[in-house]
Amino acid sequence: MDLYYTFSVLIVLAAIFSYLNLRYLKLPSTIGIMIIAMIASLSLVGLGKSYPALSLQFSKVIASVDFSEVLMGAMLNFLLFAGAIHISLHDLRKQRIPVIIFSTVGVVISTIVVGALMYLAFLALGMNIPLIQCFVFGALISPTDPIAVIAILRKAGIRKSIEIKVAGESLFNDGVAVVLFVILLELAQGSAVDITFIHVAGLLVQEAGGGLLVGLLLGYIGSQGIRRINSYNVTVIITLAIVMGGYLVTRYLHISGPLTMVAAGLVIGNYGKAIAMSATDKDYLDKFWELVDEILNAMLFLIIGFELLLIQNLKQFWQIGSLAIGIVLLARFFSIWLPIRFIPNIGTFDRKTIVILVWGGLRGGVSVALALTIDDRLNQNLFLAITYYVVVFSIIIQGLTIGKLTSFQKGEKNRNVPVMSARQRVSR
Repeated sequence: MDLYYTFSVLIVLAAIFSYLNLRYLKLPSTIGIMIIAMIASLSLVGLGKSYPALSLQFSKVIASVDFSEVLMGAMLNFLLFAGAIHISLHDLRKQRIPVIIFSTVGVVISTIVVGALMYLAFLALGMNIPLIQCFVFGALISPTDPIAVIAILRKAGIRKSIEIKVAGESLFNDGVAVVLFVILLELAQGSAVDITFIHVAGLLVQEAGGGLLVGLLLGYIGSQGIRRINSYNVTVIITLAIVMGGYLVTRYLHISGPLTMVAAGLVIGNYGKAIAMSATDKDYLDKFWELVDEILNAMLFLIIGFELLLIQNLKQFWQIGSLAIGIVLLARFFSIWLPIRFIPNIGTFDRKTIVILVWGGLRGGVSVALALTIDDRLNQNLFLAITYYVVVFSIIIQGLTIGKLTSFQKGEKNRNVPVMSARQRVSR
């Protein structure tokens, strides 16, 4: 009953906030809902002085939501599948090299840069935070959030090739980031962890490779099942079974659930639609998953906004939070620029593209969910507060300006100078 009560409250609030945003703010749905939720949170904090029972009751509702489990164990699977079925495999294949490199090498570079610079920032502010904990933060903040990225890029009007690079990277980088985060968190906890290249590579193969393989298999089996029927209702139910049943399989096999959903969604959205579905099936399937995507996005960003109620002494971390915003953006730049500069065959990127890739690397719910899994003895509240500063800046400021940045850059098209890859510099 508690779960139903909490879910009901979130749905009602999501509906009200969606209406208010559409009626008055007219911002992208996810951003508008989160802003209204943050305003409501601050209002509740103020009302708490006069009506402490009201504030306490609502805080209990938000605290009852296990955000880490809800997002990583449930919402993320649906949202990734919903996003993947709308991505063209043909377009993704064209950008496969930069997508693979940015989602692997880029995440590692970002983790190292963020960890090292955050350690120096803490020292500058007189805070003695161990280096390993800084690297834990680097791992959790480095993956770009597929939910935030896809939802906002759809309306940003950026060039298709850039959209595929950013969206593709965000869909695939979770697997690498989670493995890095788990290893670094265990090291920070003092656990005996094998960090040899073979062991880490083995974990990546198990998590990422296993997830992709199971996802491809589920997508293929689902497509073959759909091919033998002619019912849009059953088609939708089969895709639901792929997501929900696939989650159970990934938990049992200890493989990456997000990558499983991405692979399954790509297969259903490309192979399944091409060989198994009528025009009616495709129409109903797209509309159903668009609705699921919209509802869960609204609930997710509502929860992110209300997480403000649960972070203790958020204001006292404004200095390190502000520094973290700049550090994360700088690390994002290096995670893009270094591979372009030194890895052959990655392609040619002009300055405009690099700027959009850096600014479009939004952080969101995934980072918050990972921060919530840090132990209290490892400064959870500190890193959760810093993560919140970065995520709020990322979604609101970067999310609202990426479209305008794209429009401005279009006017500067002729002034861009290509940035050559390593292979092209050698050939010259």
